[in-house]
Amino acid sequence: MKGERKMFTGSLVAIVTPFKDDRFDRKAYAGLIEFHAKNGTNGIVPCGTTGESATLTPEEHKEVIEFTIDKVSGRMPVVAGTGSNSTKEAIHLTKHAEKSGADAALLIAPYYNRPTQDGLYAHFKAIADEVSIPLILYNIPSRTGVNMEPSTIARLAEHKNIVGIKEASGSLGQMQDVIALCPDDFILLSGDDGLLLPVLSIGGKGVISVVANIVPAMVTELINTYEKGDMKRALKLNYGLLSLTKSMFLETNPVPVKTALSMMGMMKNEIRLPLAPMRKENIAKLAASLRQAKLIKK
Repeated sequence: MKGERKMFTGSLVAIVTPFKDDRFDRKAYAGLIEFHAKNGTNGIVPCGTTGESATLTPEEHKEVIEFTIDKVSGRMPVVAGTGSNSTKEAIHLTKHAEKSGADAALLIAPYYNRPTQDGLYAHFKAIADEVSIPLILYNIPSRTGVNMEPSTIARLAEHKNIVGIKEASGSLGQMQDVIALCPDDFILLSGDDGLLLPVLSIGGKGVISVVANIVPAMVTELINTYEKGDMKRALKLNYGLLSLTKSMFLETNPVPVKTALSMMGMMKNEIRLPLAPMRKENIAKLAASLRQAKLIKK
């Protein structure tokens, strides 16, 4: 297991789920996977928040994961999003991902239920006890309503199947506590594109990224450049990404990133309710950012 952990470092993309006429668009999705394979993305994360997991049917969820594994065909790790606010459902989805050939699973903290720290520990341990693939926890209090405390994460890190965490608390202090309390080989990945460079500087090992959907090579280069010790170049790339990163969150994720990909001609701009299309004024801001980055011409 320890030797496998390096598979889950670098730039992992929280990939969108393209729709066409309210159905999973396999053709567009296959094109996105090839885009990432050609541009150095280190891993694909389907069926996360950015993949609109909340509005995928159980059948679609499984279909997207199976299709991802098939199309990636071993060229990079696939970390399947299998989290739920129901422990039984999370176990079911994680077992399916394991059976389908996923390299790991990403498990968001239960949302809406707002479990205690003991509840969080019991939830993730129950899942980890039922599968043998590596598991990456996902802490995002702004979405779930509960923060996984460093002490809870450290308890879970003792489990042989729990290898890392996607940290999106926004607190570098908390992330440092996680790194200090957990084993040396426990992987901390940034869950915020805007904090990638600071997270690397405190010992983080990469990012599960939204902005990598549109500029995969740039995110990968930032991480590689930092690891080579070229801080001047890393800073330049970091600030070069700043405008694009901000534009990805002009409205609720994944609305802006799907809009951007449609502007780039890579998929239809289709999302599912209750998400709504971007407002015109924000579309204009997004387009300006894409033009500045030379991702679109008009």
